[in-house]
Amino acid sequence: MSFGPFVLLTVVLVVGAYWWLEPNPPQRVVLATGPEQSAYASFGERYREALAAHGIEVVLLPSEGSSDNLERLRRAEADIGFVQGGSGNLGREDQEQLQTLGSLFVEPLWLFYREDAARRINRSERVGTLPELAGWRVNVGTEGSGVPQLFERLLQANSLQPAQLQLSTLPQTPATVAFLDGEIDALVFASAPESVMVQMLLQTPGIRLMNFSQAQAYSRRFGFLTPVVLPQGVVDLAQNRPAQDMQLVASTTSLLAREGTHPAVLQLFAQTAIELHGPAGWFNRSREYPNLDHAELPVSDEAVRALRTGTPLLQRYLPFWLANLVERMWLAMGLIIALALPLSRVLPPLYALRIRSRVFRWYPDLRDLENRAEEPGADKAALMAELDQIEAKAEKVQLPLAYTEELYALRHHMELVRQKLRRLT
Repeated sequence: MSFGPFVLLTVVLVVGAYWWLEPNPPQRVVLATGPEQSAYASFGERYREALAAHGIEVVLLPSEGSSDNLERLRRAEADIGFVQGGSGNLGREDQEQLQTLGSLFVEPLWLFYREDAARRINRSERVGTLPELAGWRVNVGTEGSGVPQLFERLLQANSLQPAQLQLSTLPQTPATVAFLDGEIDALVFASAPESVMVQMLLQTPGIRLMNFSQAQAYSRRFGFLTPVVLPQGVVDLAQNRPAQDMQLVASTTSLLAREGTHPAVLQLFAQTAIELHGPAGWFNRSREYPNLDHAELPVSDEAVRALRTGTPLLQRYLPFWLANLVERMWLAMGLIIALALPLSRVLPPLYALRIRSRVFRWYPDLRDLENRAEEPGADKAALMAELDQIEAKAEKVQLPLAYTEELYALRHHMELVRQKLRRLT
């Protein structure tokens, strides 16, 4: 009875903290990726494998590309998605509903063209500026990829109207087939160099990559673009491909998540991003990515923790679910203990009071019996019998050894009342 309310309160606080903090992450999360054989799809598979080791199923949601992923996040069809900088106009609602886990890698704007088309139209094997594409058959990808909007802005910056080109919006794979068959003169898409399409086109005879010699100027005109260099020989050192440094413009791809996505899931994605995107690549040095520079949306606290401290200490020695439970609950447990300690000080005196009450409860009866004995005409024999009954009941009281002194004091006081009754008879 003494400890019960305290224990019940502690249990209620622990259960309430567990319910409020939700330390255990959901077993399923949806990741919006991209078209088949794209870099987004490839990275999605690697994220799925990494999180599966921690018991979380990552459902890959194919899409048309970056802009489509952003819309799926807005409609809550996906929890997390790859989104390229400049893919859409981010408004106030996006600032409230979305957060970023950091920039993962740069996605250059790849403009591949056919040498025979350049000779036929421009009478030259090389193309150096966008105005030279006037009259060309150019595929800019689907609307969901975000490239059509980006390419149109670049054309406008070059005083070139889309009507001056024969633009098409075929998906990447059919467009590549048509491009290799000569039905399209140029192919434009944005992708990480890990893309199978990029790797293949860079080594296909008769196909050239446009050198954006004005890359610095584009980066000054468009804040979301960054000039990058494809180093000479990085594709194939033996064949020296490319034969010279290639200037390109690129946008940064980030991993965005909906507000309210479980912190443990965000933590795992951020940690996996460090493993997947931290090594050196064609356009970055080791540990340059992921980073939180130039974030267009609020940065997740879990991403900040992961980038600054890496894998938490507990996760290095404990299973993820247990380490996560401890990490999420330790602060709440600290607060509960801080609240429970002052309350626990009440327990000893409360316990002592309840134990002593087993003895003290007989004193009112003794006082009443003693008062009645002093009344004129009191039946002393009846009072003596009543005292015997009280004493018989008191002898059955069970007390801890530390409190037996109280019991013997009661017996002594009963004996004093008995002696008084004898004197009155």
